[in-house]
Amino acid sequence: MLSLYYAYNMMSVGFPTKINYMEKYYAALSASPLFAQVDKEEIETLLNCLSAVKLQFRKNRFIFLEGERAESFGVVLSGAVHVLCEDFWGRRKILARVEPGGLFGESFAYAGTGEFPVSVMAAGDSVILLVNNKSVVSTCRAACTYHTKLIKNLALILAEKNVALTQKLEHITQPTTREKLMSYLSEQARFFGTAAFDIPFNREELADYLSVERSAMSAELSKMRKDGLLIYQKNHFELLK
Repeated sequence: MLSLYYAYNMMSVGFPTKINYMEKYYAALSASPLFAQVDKEEIETLLNCLSAVKLQFRKNRFIFLEGERAESFGVVLSGAVHVLCEDFWGRRKILARVEPGGLFGESFAYAGTGEFPVSVMAAGDSVILLVNNKSVVSTCRAACTYHTKLIKNLALILAEKNVALTQKLEHITQPTTREKLMSYLSEQARFFGTAAFDIPFNREELADYLSVERSAMSAELSKMRKDGLLIYQKNHFELLK
């Protein structure tokens, strides 16, 4: 059952037609690790089997709210989302950013926690595929072989999310703002395989992600540029040796 937040946030519900949906969002679906080794026809069958729902969210609208029942997880079809946590005083931190093809909420949906301990917000106007977790783990009415692939893919995704969480902990547990930045930017350089790359965050979002003050982080970036460690323009960085 969709929450009241879905009804409040969404601009449209459901797939206009099966063909239009597949043609428009197939690139994101095929790039999603959830549908790895599943061809186009199989994905179409799976979406019908899972009774997946497509929703549109405007920027800064909530998709999931902390405390809401964790009954579904999402796949980003277009746009992006931020996974957020807030402390007692309402200070918000970005735990993760999810781009097209990526999943969110699946860990909590399958952990048996009952409620989401975090919130998920649209980082920009976004289209989201929502899947009820019971439809994934339950036996398919058609007994399709694709379902087994889906469950295996989901298990791999959960393992990779644990690795990503370990990487984030490595960044934020560094003792200084400079070391947090160096840890994160070094990891990005390794990920892209080049010293020059674009990060998915603006300054405020990067500060939230690294759990530092934005002004202190901006000042440290300027010092790092003066020290010849890097050059940057907005979200484009180049690390120097």
